Amino acid sequence: MNNRDLPVAIIGGGPVGLAAAAHLKKNNQPFILFETGRQIGANILKWGHVRLFSPWEYNIDKAAETLLKEAQIPIPNKEYVPYGKEIVNDYLKPLANLRGIKENIHLNSKVIAIGRNGLDKMKNDKREELPFSIQVIENGTFNMYEAKAVIDASGTWQNPNPVGSGGIFAVGEIENRAQIYYGMPDINETDKDKYANKTTLVVGGGHSAIGTILALNNLIKEFPNTKIHWLLRKKQISDVYGGQEADKFKARGALGIQIEKLVNSGAIEIHTPVYIHEIEKNNGQLIIKGLKHKDSFTLEGIDKIISNTGSRPDFNFLREIRFDSDAALESVPKLANLIDPNIHSCGTVRPHGEAELRQKEKGFYIVGVKSYGRAPIFLMTTGYEQVRSIVAFMNGDFESAKRVELYLPETGVCSSGISVKIKDDLIKVKKNCAVSCST
Repeated sequence: MNNRDLPVAIIGGGPVGLAAAAHLKKNNQPFILFETGRQIGANILKWGHVRLFSPWEYNIDKAAETLLKEAQIPIPNKEYVPYGKEIVNDYLKPLANLRGIKENIHLNSKVIAIGRNGLDKMKNDKREELPFSIQVIENGTFNMYEAKAVIDASGTWQNPNPVGSGGIFAVGEIENRAQIYYGMPDINETDKDKYANKTTLVVGGGHSAIGTILALNNLIKEFPNTKIHWLLRKKQISDVYGGQEADKFKARGALGIQIEKLVNSGAIEIHTPVYIHEIEKNNGQLIIKGLKHKDSFTLEGIDKIISNTGSRPDFNFLREIRFDSDAALESVPKLANLIDPNIHSCGTVRPHGEAELRQKEKGFYIVGVKSYGRAPIFLMTTGYEQVRSIVAFMNGDFESAKRVELYLPETGVCSSGISVKIKDDLIKVKKNCAVSCST
């Protein structure tokens, strides 16, 4: 088979992976999509109870919208801010069920390795002429597939960072994982009993941590013995409040307002800056040990820990692919200076596409939140523009691949006044403070 007749392999059945499928279908390019979960959007459903910051306007890919309209499937109200489960049920599932997309999706399919057919990473001989070989555990069976290109949209949610400082597990963290939740539990519904009348430590200084604390605080009315501790590495608690009323995304601004009021009320115990080094267990409860400033720190009597410390990309299945990632952020290298929190107090998310995402391995791309590595500043609409540009390049439309077709919302704060030419109109692109898809 000629390589040109082979499909493009998409890794991941989330919003960006399915957007890639929509663009490939629209351009009559064959594709195959592998999703680890038993259904589309499996990672999103893990936080399906959480409302996003961004309204539908920023959560629907343009090619996907066109296909849905052609199939006479209603498009959600663009001004409504959806929950994670609504992203899956009202958008991703209808898109995945369209003719020409559904047949090419493989669920419960974990990609375990990608390489060039018959050639290991060290060999150069006609490398670019060979198809990609993709090894997949599919419904418990080992299968092999070939592809002419690979778009890795596998995300990072399934790879949470540890509670321990320095990016490594604290002593005793693995042994006590039964009492640690990595992510955002459904505290008000299915997980209520786990945290009601318990003493819970929330670790993290982002919007996920804020949302978790607000949910725990809601339990106190019904379960007054519920206690909340909040541990951060930030030097001062005010750093988490964000733009508040000035934030373009009202849902995100509201979080900052609510958490400031809660902090000022004294309803939660705050520990900052603290670095966790050890977790012990005594009589069923956890003891947290570490450093606060330069002094030793100990916190006893913890029943549960909720870790909201972010996530990181998984590169294990890419061992035979020639690709680069930034040494610090683990992002696509050309994005690092735009999103590095060591450089920016707010993330400067400038428009980018195929050229910036291009890797040493021709035809291989890392996209979506995984392209940002460990940086927690990603918008779905940015991922949609990434795959639009990549598919245009694959289709031979190089001018379209270079063109920027992206609108970023203004936050109302952290304005940089950066000017970008988009569709021949000069617009202002603002820095997006802690831009994230969800709370």
